[in-house]
Amino acid sequence: MTQQSTSRDTGQPSFPWLVVVCGCLIAALNFGPRSAMGFFQLPLLAETGWDRTTFGLAMAIQNLLWGVGQPIFGAIADRFGTWRVLALSAVIYAAGLLMMSMPTSEAMLHIGGGVLVGLGVAGGSFGIILAAFARSTPANKRSLIFGLATAAGSAGMFVFAPISQGLIDAFGWSDTLVYMSIAMLVVPLLAIPLVGNAATARNSAEIFKQTIGEALREAFGHRSFLLLVAGFFVCGFQVAFITAHFPAYIGDIGIDARYAVIALALIGFFNIIGSLASGYIGQRYSKPGFLALIYIARSIAVTAFLLLPQTPTSVIIFAIVMGLLWLSTVPPTNGLVAIMFGTGHLGLLGGIVFFSHQVGSFLGVWLGGYLYDIFGSYDPVWWLGVLLGLFAAVVHMPIREAAVTRPSLAPAE
Repeated sequence: MTQQSTSRDTGQPSFPWLVVVCGCLIAALNFGPRSAMGFFQLPLLAETGWDRTTFGLAMAIQNLLWGVGQPIFGAIADRFGTWRVLALSAVIYAAGLLMMSMPTSEAMLHIGGGVLVGLGVAGGSFGIILAAFARSTPANKRSLIFGLATAAGSAGMFVFAPISQGLIDAFGWSDTLVYMSIAMLVVPLLAIPLVGNAATARNSAEIFKQTIGEALREAFGHRSFLLLVAGFFVCGFQVAFITAHFPAYIGDIGIDARYAVIALALIGFFNIIGSLASGYIGQRYSKPGFLALIYIARSIAVTAFLLLPQTPTSVIIFAIVMGLLWLSTVPPTNGLVAIMFGTGHLGLLGGIVFFSHQVGSFLGVWLGGYLYDIFGSYDPVWWLGVLLGLFAAVVHMPIREAAVTRPSLAPAE
């Protein structure tokens, strides 16, 4: 008998490295362009003559459609396969960026940069990729893998911030959006290893068979799920406001524009560290307690940034701190959904939690532009974000990190 210690012999599936690597690359490509939208605000408005409310509304629509689309795309991916959804989303994303590059009217900006980019991001977002990862990896490695995927999205932000500003300086904002549109067409190729759905998952034995209606009724009848939904609203409000308006805010307080590029790049870089650390911590300690600490830390960071002297150094320090906290909420949040309900409808249920995130994003981005035009300052939205961070910390504390009680189903942990 030959000595073969293969995964097949031991009954343990090999680790799906190809799925993870391609999924991480897609996360980076998907998150990169939309995280750089703030760099397009001032040059686009200078050329078109529109106000910040117009741009803010387009970005708010983008975030809202991202939220609306994710549970829908998640349910489609659960049923018909992840590759189909990722390929479709890439085409929609590319079309939206292309339309945004030549807005002859405000409506065209809102449809291209708002509706289409929002739907494109939704179909290729963390929820879709994390659900595919969860179906391919064992429960005891999910939090770490979720952290890896989130870190990849952060890497997209880190890479696209300087690239976007460099391309805008060299070729103009319109051509830069065209180049980004072309780049999105690589996604369907990268998505090929992610073919498959919930029914073809490696861990399909642990999937509890439910209809979509049954899964929704179970989730919305579960107190911890509702608290998670409420808390993730705050994450969206905070990060979307900063993504869309921080470059303009830096200019308003008299700091050189290059520090906005440095700040967003630092957020992206330290977001990688924060996401990886979050996956590690969430695998070993209480996820609800960890989430509460993240939201408290965000409120403290923003308060310090607003009250202390605002200098290039304080901008860099703030960016580093916020980077560590930026998407560190994603691995424990998605991990909690998988623990509560398993992976059978993870794309759908994770998408619903993320919809709440994007409702918060809509309000954060829109209020940022609207209140600025009224008061001439972003301060009201900054302080609202501080209060919401404290609210989110309180909301997460009662969440139970346990599977729902079901007949003949072991907990998915």
